[in-house]
Formats: sequence, C-alpha cells, structure tokens
Amino acid sequence: MNTADQRLLLVHAHPDDEVIGNGATTAKYVAEGRHVTIVTCTAGEMGEILVPELAHLAADKDDALGEHRRTELEDAMAALGVTDHRWLGGFGRFRDSGMKWHEAGHAVAADETDERAFANADLTVAADELVRIIREVRPQVMATYDQFGGYGHPDHIQAHRVATYAAHLAGVRSYKTELGEPWEITKIYWNAMSESRMREGLRKLREAGDDTFFEGMDPDGPMPHFVTPDELLTCAVDATAYVDRKMAAMKAYPTQIQLDGPFFALSNNVGDTAWGVEFYRLAQGPLGPVGEDGLETDLFAGL
Repeated sequence: MNTADQRLLLVHAHPDDEVIGNGATTAKYVAEGRHVTIVTCTAGEMGEILVPELAHLAADKDDALGEHRRTELEDAMAALGVTDHRWLGGFGRFRDSGMKWHEAGHAVAADETDERAFANADLTVAADELVRIIREVRPQVMATYDQFGGYGHPDHIQAHRVATYAAHLAGVRSYKTELGEPWEITKIYWNAMSESRMREGLRKLREAGDDTFFEGMDPDGPMPHFVTPDELLTCAVDATAYVDRKMAAMKAYPTQIQLDGPFFALSNNVGDTAWGVEFYRLAQGPLGPVGEDGLETDLFAGL
C-alpha cells in the first residue's frame, strides 16, 4: 500500500494526550506523507493549571481553561504537522469529567461531575459522532487507550469505549446510513508504554541523581498501571528522528506540562529513545511482519 493511501485515526480524551502518547508516531507518519486524523473528545476544562498567572482559567473560577487549551492544541498540531484535527461532536460538545486519585495510585471518577461530562455521555450518542468521522476518513488503522484508559481516568476509559463501539458500528452496512458509507477499520491498537524501557529510564535518571520523576518509585519495584509488560506489546514505532517535533508539541502545553518537569528531564538524561520509540498493543486485526524482537515496526504492517 502506498503511504499516501495510508490513513491513521487517533482517538484521545483531552488536549496534550495525543502528544504524550503518539506525538513521535504522528510526526513521523505526517512527514512520510501518511494521513493522520486526531480526534479529541473534550477540551480538558478540568485540567490542572501549572502556570500561576493563568489560575483564573480554572473551572471553579472563570471556567475558561477549555478555550485556552484549544489554542494550545492548535500550536501542538502545527508542531507535529497535523492538518486534520477534530473535536468529537464539535468543540465543547463533551466536557472534561475531572478525576481524583485513588490510594492505589490510579485515577478514579471525581466526587461530582457536570451533566455534560464526557464520562456521563450516552455511549451510542458519542459513538455516532465518531462513526461519522470514521466513515468520512476511512482509516485502515485506529489507535486509542486500553480498557483502563492507561491510568484510570474516566474520560480515557470512555474514549476507549466510544472508539471501540464506533469502530464496530461504522462497519455495519445497515447502521444509520445517514452517517456515511460503511467502513471497517482493519487494525486497532491500544497505546502502551514498555515496562523494560520504563525501568531503564528510571535507572538512568536515578544514576544521574534525578529523583523527581515518579518520586520514590523503585526501578526494580512495582510499576504504575499505565506501564505494559513487554510480552503484551505488539508494535514499536521508532520515530527518534522526530523527537524534536514531539518536544516542541509538548512545549505548546505550558498549562499542563512543566517545561522543567519529568518529560524533559527524562529526555535530557536518557536520550531520544525515551520518547522517540512509541509502543502499541494490537487489539484487532492481523499481525504484520515482525523484527527479531517479535514486534512490528509500523502500525500499517501487513496491510
């Protein structure tokens, strides 16, 4: 298949998720002439604000963070070269649900949520918005979160559910023909982080004297929920040549990512492979050709 005919759909919950999870892959594929469509389900209205002078944008104050993150996302898309970004159902249709931390170290639903919260949305209503996009774009490959949303955030879990359901509905010939001609996505992946890479990165950071990244975590101890055992991984996209674009896109989100925080500390101390190689789990479709490590090197492998 010619790269110009290859189409990838990425489904994410909030602005900045797409950079953290798929930024290098996205920059690489766009540069190679493949079509990348990014769908963001909420504007991230409930996110933490790391810039003190913008604290007034918070949901319990001016409630204007979503509009601000909209401009941050636009800057990030420009850094990655993406020209096809969509807000699920249009900007503001679904609101960030918020979250709180469970004592076990993962996210759970907040005590109170807005009635417009994405996590509260009717699954079919939200899925239909994505069905429309799938049938228009006609991607061969889609990537989103696993069933736990990586770390338990209710919006990530809902994004997984919506993407999974929409992918099924989009291929049903008799389902809501007004949403477009049916289309079946051949390969579906879940974003992942390699356990061995995570442990290696932590070791190098600790050796360099940096204890800020996941403070107190032992490189040889239990890993966070979003870390995936290597035996479950299916694909590793090596986009180290495009790490600078991923980092530029991260810097487009100053309200969410500290410029002197763990992402950049890890990059500076460990090297480009820390963020330039992105991992995936195949959730649907054929396994393509693999390398000596047993992993595909391309999300379109075998197509």
